[in-house]
Order: sequence, then C-alpha cells, then structure tokens
Amino acid sequence: MSDTPLHVLLADDHAIVRAGVRQILAARFAAEFVEAETAREALQAASRHKFDLILIDVTMPGRSGLDVLGELTAAQPRTPILVLSMHAETQFATRALRAGASGYVTKSSVASELLRAVEKVLAGERYICDSLAQHLAAVFQLGGKPKHGGLHETLSAREFEVLRMIAMGKSGKEIAAELSLSFKTVSTYRTRLLQKLDLRSNGELVRYAVRERLIEPPPGL
Repeated sequence: MSDTPLHVLLADDHAIVRAGVRQILAARFAAEFVEAETAREALQAASRHKFDLILIDVTMPGRSGLDVLGELTAAQPRTPILVLSMHAETQFATRALRAGASGYVTKSSVASELLRAVEKVLAGERYICDSLAQHLAAVFQLGGKPKHGGLHETLSAREFEVLRMIAMGKSGKEIAAELSLSFKTVSTYRTRLLQKLDLRSNGELVRYAVRERLIEPPPGL
C-alpha cells in the first residue's frame, strides 16, 4: 500500500454502495474520498478538486452518470473514470467507453475484480472484462458499425439519455429542466426517438426500454 493518498471521487446515490467501495479500496490503497449522491454534485466536485480516480454510477437522481461523462472528462482529462453500475455490461459498457470512461464494472462483481479494474485504469489502461470483450466482438464489425443488437445502439448519447428518462416516466418539462434543454428540444428528441426505434408512443418506448434492459421494469409491467 502506498503512503501517498489516492484522491477518489465516488459518485453513487446509495450510501451502502459508497461504504462498500470505500472498504474495498481501503484494503489496497491509502485513499481519501470525496462523495457525491448526484451527477450534478460530481461535476461540482470535479470543478473544485483534482482527483486521481473517479468512480461513478450510471443511474442517479437527475442526470445520469453516462450523461455527464463527457463533462467530467473535460474537467479532468487525465483522470481515469471507472463506471460502477448495477446494469450488465451489454446494456451500457460500450456507450460508457465511447463517452470517455476508462472501464466498466458491475456492482455484482467480486471485490477482486473492482481492485483489478482500479489498478488497470490507474496504470493508464482500459479495463474490459472477458464478457464485455466478447460482447464488443459480437456487436461491432470492422469500422465500428453495429453488427447486431438493439436499435438503441445507433442513438446519440443525448438521445439515449432522453429515451431512458421518458421510459422512467419523467415528463417533458422534468427532462428539460434536468438536462438544461428547452421543452421544444425535448419534444424534438422524443419525435426522433420514435422514428429511429420504429415506435409510436411513450408506452411503446417504456416497453422497448424494459425489454432491452435499459431501465428497471416499472411496477406491474
């Protein structure tokens, strides 16, 4: 264990998850943590402090971890960002890596895998587990074009975020406020999503998102 403290930004809205991650990292590193419960708090912390490592969840209140990856990377371009999520790699890992993450680890992973991921990204490498490597090989052919998979693979980062927020039951006004967009722009995104995904209503958007495991199923669905 190094005597030099590792400065870590830990963004997750669940206190028990943050406590678990702190305990795992403390077994290997002398670490000092700044914690955030929302993506907005994470961005504020990144603008005020220099970190050696950023750990961020995908699903948090307000803007998601995916939606702010680009801004975190811009704020701290030399800091590796490791996404720690409840969602399987096949749902979000590819998009997270595209957005600037250095690696992706599921919350169901054992402690040793999280430590391996942290050590690898701190060494300047990307962390990709075996299952994700197999998924990437299956989904992408030469040139990085989707070979198979859901239509959502073709969506932009902002379109994907609006899709998830609509599917989680948020209104156009709520989405506009959280993403700092106009209501008209959100409506344009919704129309574009319906066209790209060949859907006709918000209800179909919800069913699509649940089927593709992009959100947790609402009660009774």
